[in-house]
Amino acid sequence: MDIVGQEKAISLLSLGLAMDRAGYNIYLSGDDGSGRLSAVMKEIRQIEGDTSVLRDAAYVWSGSGSRIKLLLFGKGEAAAFQNDLEDYGKGSLSEAGLHARWHRDDIASFVSMLPPYSEMPEAYRLNIVLDHGRSVRRPAIIESHPSHQSLFGTAERSRFPHLSVRLGSYQEAAGGFLIMDAEEITGDEALWKTLKRYLEMTERAMASTAVPGEMINSVRPSPIPILTKVILIGTEDTYSKLIDKDGKFAHYFRIAPEFDYTMPRSEENMRGTVSFLKTIGNAFLEADDSAYASLLRYSSWLAENRDRLTTELSLLGDLLGEANLLAESRGRDSISGQDVDEAISRRQWHASVSEESINNEIRTGEMVIALTGSKVGIVNGLAVMDRGASSFGTPAVISATVAPGSEGIVNIEHEAGLSGGIHDKGLLILEGYLRHRYARTFPLSLYAGICFEQSYAEVDGDSASLGELYALLSAISEVPLRQDIAVTGSVSQMGALLPVGGINEKIQGFFNACSVSGLTGTQGVMIPVQNISSLILPAAIEEAMDRKMFHIWAISEVDEGAELLTGIRSGQRDRKGAFPPVSFNRRVEDGLRNLWRYSQEKG
Repeated sequence: MDIVGQEKAISLLSLGLAMDRAGYNIYLSGDDGSGRLSAVMKEIRQIEGDTSVLRDAAYVWSGSGSRIKLLLFGKGEAAAFQNDLEDYGKGSLSEAGLHARWHRDDIASFVSMLPPYSEMPEAYRLNIVLDHGRSVRRPAIIESHPSHQSLFGTAERSRFPHLSVRLGSYQEAAGGFLIMDAEEITGDEALWKTLKRYLEMTERAMASTAVPGEMINSVRPSPIPILTKVILIGTEDTYSKLIDKDGKFAHYFRIAPEFDYTMPRSEENMRGTVSFLKTIGNAFLEADDSAYASLLRYSSWLAENRDRLTTELSLLGDLLGEANLLAESRGRDSISGQDVDEAISRRQWHASVSEESINNEIRTGEMVIALTGSKVGIVNGLAVMDRGASSFGTPAVISATVAPGSEGIVNIEHEAGLSGGIHDKGLLILEGYLRHRYARTFPLSLYAGICFEQSYAEVDGDSASLGELYALLSAISEVPLRQDIAVTGSVSQMGALLPVGGINEKIQGFFNACSVSGLTGTQGVMIPVQNISSLILPAAIEEAMDRKMFHIWAISEVDEGAELLTGIRSGQRDRKGAFPPVSFNRRVEDGLRNLWRYSQEKG
């Protein structure tokens, strides 16, 4: 099955698999469902037929002591040597004949140490731990539950230690590939430390087999000096943490392809997505063109961009399966776009318990929120709530109060331990914006408290910073803000608006909240203009917008949104640097200047 939309990652993965050199292990990052494991196995199949690097390996009798000697052979030769060694021990093959067949110094050294066969026949038995006599491809082992024993082997109690050794998957994969979940292996500090020792040891063992292996149950087998290419599959967050924490990680894993979670909505990628869905849909009813159109639309919704598609194709496959069940239950011969759309609606309905609870609180007045009128220092922000794989948007009341003082902006969520680092940063940026835009000829001196009302969960991200800014400016200027408009967006210190995520869920959340008490025709959502390409809205919202009962305002600057929320012209500085009288910005600047004066008098 072709991997769609990951050309750069596949190219780098192919390079890493082809490099049979120490240190060229691979960390493949990306989201679940993006086809990482499938890509690895497909690329391995392109090169696994080259078995020239494979060797047989056997542990042999070493006399007394814990060190166990290793002999390497060509493919299939270990079993042949075992037969010759037993013939030699029983006297049916002479020593000269044995050495003629196996003209090797390491074998001669081993044979010279052997006791007579009739005292100790076990010494003539090899422990063939790698036998590639019938191998037609290089090993590719997926270690699903790594542990010390499963990865690095074990040794049973025995009079003959060389016969007790059992390899783990790390050395069973010698000459091939060992694939593991990154979080599984790195989550166990001791296990991860041992793996790193093996990665280092293998480099040295390539030059000399004298490097001691790991101690296993009081015996120490020599390591197999054949490269095992380790492939870790994990998230980008885990990769970043490993890079930051372990200075040698990049040395061990020099190849780090990243699977993107989205891809361009090109003809090629759309065809690839449909081809994937047709492949997994062999067990389903046939899907018509309208079904694939709805699936591609949903793919863009997952990617949060009309110009892109998701690379998590398994999510689309799941949706196709759910649409198939609906079509079958209705006795249809094929899957249509209507079935796909209904499957999406059912997903949202099944996950809507928490959203319905919030809307119920709005209906009954338990959640204090105004969806009409105007208020000073209060704006309706938008948040996205996650529950497992599902998410939904909900309005969040943001309030701001100001007074003379020198504390600056106080993040009440932070003081209560309910604010993440990115949200903290967003509020600090607002202080920079106030200084840059208004406090040019006087010090910024105020005490401002900003709060998410009736919020008891942690707040993080900076998508509320634009709404927080408007609430703050309203409190400073004492100009009321419209409550029928919800705001989402991020803002920089210089006043640039930045796009945010979850835009479709946020719009739908506010639309649903307004619908509880009935749409007024003035309600809507304010978003950064950059988020226009992210809009993929349900039919109900599009219909309401067509009837002008709900609106979306895409703004490009802070002043544009301020005029919409206040109904007052924002105003620009003249040549002397002054804002026009009665403009919104003049009232904000005057408010800040007055707070500084009051602070001076108080001091």
